[in-house]
Amino acid sequence: MSEVRRMLGIPEDGALDMLGLGALVIRLDPGLVPFRKACDAAIHVSGGEFNVMANLASCFHLRTAIATAMVDYPIGELVDGAVRTMRVNPIYRSFAHDGVRGPNIATVFSDRGFGVRRPNVFYNRADEAAARLRPGDFDWAAIFGRGVRWFHSGGIFAALSPTTAELIVEAMVAAHAAGSVVSFDLNYRPKLWLAIGGQAHAQAVLREIMEHVDVLVGNEEDMQQGLGIAGPEVASALALDPTTYLGMIDGLVARFPRLRVVATTLRDVHSANRHSWSAVGWTDGKSYVAPQAEVEVYDRVGGGDGFAAGLFYGLLCGSDLEEAVRLGWAHGALVATYPGDTSMADVTEVRAVAGGASARIQR
Repeated sequence: MSEVRRMLGIPEDGALDMLGLGALVIRLDPGLVPFRKACDAAIHVSGGEFNVMANLASCFHLRTAIATAMVDYPIGELVDGAVRTMRVNPIYRSFAHDGVRGPNIATVFSDRGFGVRRPNVFYNRADEAAARLRPGDFDWAAIFGRGVRWFHSGGIFAALSPTTAELIVEAMVAAHAAGSVVSFDLNYRPKLWLAIGGQAHAQAVLREIMEHVDVLVGNEEDMQQGLGIAGPEVASALALDPTTYLGMIDGLVARFPRLRVVATTLRDVHSANRHSWSAVGWTDGKSYVAPQAEVEVYDRVGGGDGFAAGLFYGLLCGSDLEEAVRLGWAHGALVATYPGDTSMADVTEVRAVAGGASARIQR
């Protein structure tokens, strides 16, 4: 067993390897065509927390579940089908749709960009069912009583409403009481927080959540803007140089002493389709940096969730942090080569890329 696994106190077993709490959404993807010129779009079922659960179940063959809102209308049926197809156990708080206004499964609109044209993301989260979730909606004692090794949530879900942030804290307290590890992906999205109070409100909410977090995924911009951790101007930082990020860790851990592991991806965007890609992880004063890869990007959305899933898989399976970071780095790179937000890889492929395998054809 690795030192980091002992330090985190990851339970040896449980009915679930990981439980996520967050919103399910549909992403409409017109591919290379901007939405203002689009005639059709692919539908991807997504959500920051769900993506991690789906990746862990489908690619890494772990037992996962998602606690979320579900709506009883055709879009809900579509989303539920995708959840089950990815082998994620659903734990729903169900809502009735009124046939006209909602509540709804949110819609994310995201084209892929191309070359110098960057991807564009915007939302319709009007009367989103997940934003109605609140403390008391889930029986955490019963859920964690079955045995849950790890609990995960994120900043996008925290931004949906005051009650979703309260629900995250309620779940984290229950997770720790049951002996589960708790992780959080900062995922600071200014557009979402602007709608409910802006940056000052975001920092107050996220700081409260961070008091309960053992493992944090988030980059230096997330830490500066979402938590108010001091650091240099983000625009001046070298994208693949972990020095700036690691230089902020002391201030982060001093503010949130419960933290045991901190990690993020490192990305230099040359064009919409070509990224230099790496990752870094920190624990107990030691840091590990993944190799640099040149990634040809098919669909950027989901790469960070791919990294988180690979990292968590490694830690759950007893890898040291260096290997876990490489697994996350490899899986995140692979996710960027598939359409949609979730993994189409298999764990053997991830381990091969993490070990330095080339893209030569396998016959």
